[in-house]
Amino acid sequence: MQYFGIVHDLYNPMPGRFKDYIAVPKKNMYQSIHTTLIGPGGVPFEVQIRTWDMHRVAEFGIAAHWAYKEASNKGKKQEVVVTDDKLSWLRETLEWQKDTENPDEFLNTLKQELFEDEVHVFTPKGDIKVLPRESTPIDLAYAIHEQVGNKMIGAKINSKMMPIITKLKNGDIVEIITSDQSKGPSRDWLKFVKSSTAKTRIQRWFKKAQREENIEKGKDILEKEIKKIGMKHSDLFKTEWVDAALERYKYASLEDMYASIGFGAISASKIITRLLEEYKKEHAEEDLEEKIYELSKKKEIVKPSKTGVVVEGIDNCLVKLSKCCNPLPGDSIVGYITKGRGVSVHRTDCINVKDLISEEHRMIDVYWADEAKTTYNVDIEVYANDRTGLLADVIKEITAAKFNMLGVNTKTTKEKIAIIYITIELENLNELNQVIKTLRKIDSVYEVKRRK
Repeated sequence: MQYFGIVHDLYNPMPGRFKDYIAVPKKNMYQSIHTTLIGPGGVPFEVQIRTWDMHRVAEFGIAAHWAYKEASNKGKKQEVVVTDDKLSWLRETLEWQKDTENPDEFLNTLKQELFEDEVHVFTPKGDIKVLPRESTPIDLAYAIHEQVGNKMIGAKINSKMMPIITKLKNGDIVEIITSDQSKGPSRDWLKFVKSSTAKTRIQRWFKKAQREENIEKGKDILEKEIKKIGMKHSDLFKTEWVDAALERYKYASLEDMYASIGFGAISASKIITRLLEEYKKEHAEEDLEEKIYELSKKKEIVKPSKTGVVVEGIDNCLVKLSKCCNPLPGDSIVGYITKGRGVSVHRTDCINVKDLISEEHRMIDVYWADEAKTTYNVDIEVYANDRTGLLADVIKEITAAKFNMLGVNTKTTKEKIAIIYITIELENLNELNQVIKTLRKIDSVYEVKRRK
């Protein structure tokens, strides 16, 4: 550091133009001290101070530096030891490259990681984090840990609640707020993050989440198709029959098959047909085709109730949609035969269904009629970082989408988190998804969900 003192004695330093890349190296292992000085005639110039080893890295790259070290050790029976921290930035970049389909996008990000300016921020504990220029609290959350990013719901910058897409500045103290109730990152985050680490981990979350969602969806579709032919899951799902279906369609596991059905890559009817081929080998006396035909004829004469719900095998039945879960067309539903009040319809994920299952003899199959056209009241919760004009923007977006809003209520927590409760009139699940998608695009909103 004696050279640093010498140049500052000779020339006046320019305030705010000092960078210490030795204490905090760049991701590509570049190390140096940069200082800008005011030269003769007031002309500024930059001085870079580093060791010869640091200079070799700066001029030829870290790989050339290791090669030089290896060559200098020849004949000494020594090996070059490349530590994990030296390779971590390269591993992260290569990992992101695997998840990036667009080569131009990968190249641009690589340039940002290696050559663009960086921003240095602090955690509340005083740990320093180095991020690409214009990074947001989202980038910091994923730099700390993948689970911190996935559970992130807000951020404090210099002890003040700020939107999670705020661009960070050097010296900012950033606190990440998480919640176990968070449903994960939003796809919109990919528009704002700057680091390859954040992009990789967000994309990884969606790949995993979509697979699990498709598995559940595939199971549900398959169950419904099996019921249509008057059979039960246990009738067809013998281990050897399932193995035959997996082998026919080249699936490594049952979950892969469910995910494929849920994604739409294969129809449930194809899987059932293969299972029936095995079933017939042990039940040759049954005329399954005739049975399926009779069931389809029976369903044609059943009319939906005013609620748009058909009760399996019963016509002109009093049907009420349960207010505890407010089911919508498209929701998976189940019926419960009440005492003197007809059939009560619940969503299958309704918390009250667990209490009703003990009375299995009173449960009945119900489904939505395709021609159902009516409206339903749905409660929605919106979570956002509080700001001026937030409620006005929410109401504006709902009105612009031409949905009928029946009520709205708001509250703000001490952490400056705004929670908006909305009751809205909708026709089906597709409209609900459209509303949720619209509200999530509003600035400062980080979570929108249906109220249970």
